[in-house]
Amino acid sequence: MATKPSGTPAGSSLDRAPPVAKAGVGVLFMVLFAALYFVMFYGDLETEIAGEQQKEANLMDELAKANSSKEAYQKDLDEKTRREQQAREYKKILPDEAETPAFLAALQNAATISGVNLTSWSPTDEVSQQFYSKVPMKLTLSGKFHQVAKFFHGVGQLDRIINVENIHIKVKPDVSAVEELRHHVECLATAFRASTGPTSGRGRK
Repeated sequence: MATKPSGTPAGSSLDRAPPVAKAGVGVLFMVLFAALYFVMFYGDLETEIAGEQQKEANLMDELAKANSSKEAYQKDLDEKTRREQQAREYKKILPDEAETPAFLAALQNAATISGVNLTSWSPTDEVSQQFYSKVPMKLTLSGKFHQVAKFFHGVGQLDRIINVENIHIKVKPDVSAVEELRHHVECLATAFRASTGPTSGRGRK
């Protein structure tokens, strides 16, 4: 009968371990595997979440910058619009050109509203100053006293700056109604324009 040589193990330690120990080892392996899976899977998931959160923070920061730029642009646009409107208003008061037809039209409109008769008008040479030029026009008109006064007041209310000077008044009775006196007026109405040419600062008569 053959016998096993002495000193040779009859099996591994796990084989010789009782069933409870084997079960414990199995559970231990499962726990280790689960821990390894958790570290690998959920660790990557947390990294992705952190990355997405950082992207969201970056996007929010870019959105805030974009909103700030939009507000700054809107302010610049509003300021540009305000300046353009202001420039248009300034040009009504002091245009870049003589604009004689518009000047005369404004005087005729004031005459019509006041009831005076604008009988003649004659533009004269401009007179250049350092920052502006005078645009004179000789006028002859007639009307009742209150009409003439209303005409001068109306000219003073125009957007464009217009001075009326060298006023000469002659009073004559109206042939159709002796009790009504008509005033015949000769005057010089002077408008102004911005002086931008090389002649600025040199007067011209």
